[in-house]
Amino acid sequence: MKTISLRKHLATVAVASIGLFATVTASAQPLTEIPRTPSGKPDLSGIWEAVSSAHWDIEPHIAAYGQVPETFGALTAVPPGLGIVEGGEIPYTEVGRRIRDENRANTLERDPLASCYMPGVPRANYLPFPFQIVQSQDIILIAYEFAESNRILYVDQPELESQVDAWMGHSNAHWEGDTLVVRVTGQMPDTWFDRAGNHHSYEMVVEERWTYAGPNHINYEATITDPQTFTRPWKISLPLYRRIEPNMQLLEFKCAEFAEEYLYGEYRKPGTTRAGARPDSD
Repeated sequence: MKTISLRKHLATVAVASIGLFATVTASAQPLTEIPRTPSGKPDLSGIWEAVSSAHWDIEPHIAAYGQVPETFGALTAVPPGLGIVEGGEIPYTEVGRRIRDENRANTLERDPLASCYMPGVPRANYLPFPFQIVQSQDIILIAYEFAESNRILYVDQPELESQVDAWMGHSNAHWEGDTLVVRVTGQMPDTWFDRAGNHHSYEMVVEERWTYAGPNHINYEATITDPQTFTRPWKISLPLYRRIEPNMQLLEFKCAEFAEEYLYGEYRKPGTTRAGARPDSD
């Protein structure tokens, strides 16, 4: 990335971060009409969360056993879901489907979230964790509670292109009427769409569409294009809900410490405290 772009990036992060904390109280109030910026564009600022089983599987699915049911019982069972994939089925290539099946059979070992990796786009938007949007004219910051992930949407700045692949990709945005359209490129190929092992390659491009359905609801759509993994583009859609609790705010979920035992527990010296353990636990 050029020096001037890097400086602009750091400056916008700082400004947006200040705005993030300054708008916590304002964003946690029910609204009666769609909020707009001084320029007339919809203001998406607020704390949002999906209410969906897409975190487990974005395709329609029945309730099922989880991993190691003889140990965890119903705690890891998969709840049923109608799915968020339009048409119901992801159009995998033969190789892509085979990889998905292998992932699904080894979820505990392969799901990148178990290692506290950032979830990528679109998965970050329908995890069972809230996220906050802070909007200005030139950039939009989205801060996610899970793993303290975040991303910057560059509005009407097509000259800013992805320089390297990243877990949350690179987001260029523009407005089409009252819909915010975001093109996400440069994502790491290691992220999944859900816990069911649905995956993609480094070629994936995601086009998001954020549209108010009402003052406290957003219709979220994402079209996925990845010719290496899928036979055609396909789309997901689901509503996002504004969190309107008076004291609503993002809390810390620095999950890296909870992943240390999972990743490196075999190297822990016997008798030492487990990483991330509560004071009253082993």
